[in-house]
Amino acid sequence: MNKEIQNRVTYMIYCVSAFASHFGLNMKQAYSYLRRFKGIAFLDECYEAEHLLSIKDAVTDLSIICHRNGGALI
Repeated sequence: MNKEIQNRVTYMIYCVSAFASHFGLNMKQAYSYLRRFKGIAFLDECYEAEHLLSIKDAVTDLSIICHRNGGALI
């Protein structure tokens, strides 16, 4: 695995973990929610900008994106 892909995967795992902690979910629940409501796709598509922000900002952005796509967590 090249370094860029490894960095993306590590960042996504970190974001899913932070999202899970913020909303009181386990990792599987958080990943499923983010996948269903397009949060994972957002992280992948916007990695270049998102990884420069704080993890708190990333969790906020994920919450907004998922809510726009039908998610109920805010």
